[in-house]
Amino acid sequence: MKRIFLSDLHLEDVESNVFQRFSECLALECRQVDEIYVLGDLLEMWVGDDDDDDIATALRAVLASTTAICPVFILHGNRDFLLGETFSHDTGANLLPDPHCTADGVLLSHGDALCTDDSDYQSMRTLLRSSAWQTDILDKTLQERKAFGAALRAQSRQSNANKATNIMDVNTDATYTLLDAAQPARKVLIHGHTHRPGVHSMNDYTRIVTGTWSGCGWLCRQQDSQFQLECFSLARRYGT
Repeated sequence: MKRIFLSDLHLEDVESNVFQRFSECLALECRQVDEIYVLGDLLEMWVGDDDDDDIATALRAVLASTTAICPVFILHGNRDFLLGETFSHDTGANLLPDPHCTADGVLLSHGDALCTDDSDYQSMRTLLRSSAWQTDILDKTLQERKAFGAALRAQSRQSNANKATNIMDVNTDATYTLLDAAQPARKVLIHGHTHRPGVHSMNDYTRIVTGTWSGCGWLCRQQDSQFQLECFSLARRYGT
């Protein structure tokens, strides 16, 4: 089984190096791997499947081209939790629950649910993921949702700037609880969200964290039972 896992691209500008490298990455990898997984925060903001921004239009086209060749699976992140079935239909990408265990036993999550030391964030997460709240926000006009999303993003940036960095990382007990409940056959958990890429040993388990696409583009590559983190330059064409 050949797969790649990536997360936290925070796409918002179709002219950016991040979007260009992402497009090139998918175009190349879809012909080399069996499956592609995006573990949340593909976009910086998603206010509904009727989003008509340039980045939304371009992303739909890129994903549709990719899924015509290779399956793409997407988990919701804390920035794009409103991705819905219309987006899935338009792109061919499969939306997965969080957490999700692959058929061969790799446990996947965005990772934000594991950051339980940040109680304020968890309260907000519970609200934003509720069906009642989402129904209410999606009943608003697109412009109203865009304004709300921009305000929510600004509030999040300000809040994070005033938080101790340790409470925004995953909680060890919460992570073990997830692993013990899921008991993934490969004893591997892959997640994003924290922007702290690395490979961590947790007794019998391995926790792999994919990084944000800022200084470089991060992905985890699976080749059967082998997993490797990779980071490539965003300044030059992917694969060169």
